[in-house]
Amino acid sequence: MAALDGLPPLRDVIQRHGLDARKALGQNFLLDLNLTQKVARTAGALEEATVFEVGPGPGGLTRAILALGAKKVIAIERDARCLPALAEIADHYPGRLEVIEGDALKTDFEALAPEGPVKIIANLPYNVGTQLLVNWLLPKAWPPFWQSLTLMFQKEVGERIVAGEDDDHYGRLGVLCGWRTEARMAFDVPPQAFTPPPKVTSTVVHLVPRANPIPCAVANLEKVTQSAFGQRRKMLRQSLKPLGGESLLIKAGIDPARRAETLSVEEFCLLANSL
Repeated sequence: MAALDGLPPLRDVIQRHGLDARKALGQNFLLDLNLTQKVARTAGALEEATVFEVGPGPGGLTRAILALGAKKVIAIERDARCLPALAEIADHYPGRLEVIEGDALKTDFEALAPEGPVKIIANLPYNVGTQLLVNWLLPKAWPPFWQSLTLMFQKEVGERIVAGEDDDHYGRLGVLCGWRTEARMAFDVPPQAFTPPPKVTSTVVHLVPRANPIPCAVANLEKVTQSAFGQRRKMLRQSLKPLGGESLLIKAGIDPARRAETLSVEEFCLLANSL
């Protein structure tokens, strides 16, 4: 990457700016520049796209996205210590990197989105990754403002995102992701690729929105999945009792003796629409 963009190695940047990764911010810096390019390439062609990035830290992934030709990167960074390092990248790519200091959970990404294709690419902080994904899955309108999500999570979370019925990892997150997107795990990232190394393997997940997901009220779908998976080992007639139990299931044409992990996304939407 240094040869590719002429900027200093990331380790030098981190040392010069005193950027020790902080656990409280969920930080694990990805220093393997071959991997940052692999993450960016997973998002597909970037030349016409504006890319949102969350938690760029010292900017390893940011540099990969820009080097691969992204029209513009809008990076949301909560840690003020990282801003000088990111400013150096912005100077190197005039007019193509905008850094916003702030909390991604409180950021209105839709309001910031320009005309044209938008992609979200991020090595998400572990402590906010799942909530950010859910926020992006539930925008004001559908199809959403983004064209794709290319996100790094702990592998366990990645498995929950792509899981379908009869999978041990299947739950509320799998239903929500399966309802609104087509999701796949792209590749794993070992702990030693990060500084400091996390205790778990990470994985990159790529999600693209379904043009026409099954019509379904989000609030009802959340109620149904919360009750069903809240007691996942019980028959649905029992776990869904607060929502109508057996009568709700019969109305939706679903056997009350089944368990939550056996229901498809379509069947969960049927239940939600029967409430």
